[in-house]
Amino acid sequence: MAVCEICKKRTRIGNNVSHANNKTKRTFKPNIQRIRVQLKDGTVKRMKVCTRCIRSGRIEKPYRD
Repeated sequence: MAVCEICKKRTRIGNNVSHANNKTKRTFKPNIQRIRVQLKDGTVKRMKVCTRCIRSGRIEKPYRD
């Protein structure tokens, strides 16, 4: 199961609704990326993070030359 290690966003369950209003179950999966993250103490670690957290600046990417 895909879970963001920052905000704990995970797979959600909902309904596909047809034009005839028939409902069948479906899943909504978050866009999880496995990226290198620099922690507060300066160490670099690979984490599974959703794109919302990456874009909003909740994580810091390590500096590369």
